[in-house]
Amino acid sequence: MATIIDGKKLAAEVRGRAAERAANLMARDVPCGLAVVLVGDDQGSATYVRAKLRDCEECGIPSQDFKLSEDTTQGELMSLIERLNADPSIAGILVQMPLPAHLDAEQVVAAIDPKKDVDGFHPENLGKLVRGLPGLRPCTPAGIMEMLDAYGIDPAGKNAVIVGRSSIVGKPMSLMLLARNATISVAHSHTDPCELARICQSADILVVACGIPKMVKGPWIKPGAAVIDVGMDRDEAGKLCGDVDFASAELVAGSITPVPGGVGPMTRAMLMSNVCLAAELQHPEAAKLA
Repeated sequence: MATIIDGKKLAAEVRGRAAERAANLMARDVPCGLAVVLVGDDQGSATYVRAKLRDCEECGIPSQDFKLSEDTTQGELMSLIERLNADPSIAGILVQMPLPAHLDAEQVVAAIDPKKDVDGFHPENLGKLVRGLPGLRPCTPAGIMEMLDAYGIDPAGKNAVIVGRSSIVGKPMSLMLLARNATISVAHSHTDPCELARICQSADILVVACGIPKMVKGPWIKPGAAVIDVGMDRDEAGKLCGDVDFASAELVAGSITPVPGGVGPMTRAMLMSNVCLAAELQHPEAAKLA
């Protein structure tokens, strides 16, 4: 049976470190505020925002919650971001995705000050990731790297397969693993379905972020592999599940993340870490003393 990678426990440790960093920074008058912007009434997004605000409260990070109506215009949203960019009390800005269809998400992401981009999605921050330079990283892949480290899973020299090529998970995940000397394969919607199982079977580290419930089965997994399930789906019975069929995968994998309780808590915890990093980037002199 696979070792279960406990995302809840690791997330609590990451939040604890973030709380200590935030307290040290604020003791030196470095603001660590997080602004969270939610447009519309999507209940899933509202749930995520409430969880992030609770994390802020636990870590002692001041937060401001901006709830905008579904019919908010692009200009109104851009004006709010401009104000938040200029607000010295705000260290980080998070605009909850997805946005309503009439809004241009790429324009919104590009408008956020890169040093306040705690999601790590700004083109400048993604460019730093490509170049191997320090900067704010997307929270989900950054959290996965923390999980691998905590469980002694060294990517160096390993075959790593990522199923999914989004800018939020798949692409930055491949770059982070490559930076740690893994050999990378990325499968996606245009990968030959007949080849997908074979590609997954080659993985020492398998990261699945495709959005298809229980797509990856136990026979697709190399014995002893580390399996990271980024999915958050519902099965035919309406029960929460991941992109990996946990019951069959657990019998083959060396280690595996559960859903829930795996990647999700770590993603939120890394947001708290990113808020502290953003504050340090904006006040490097004070950060050196923290």
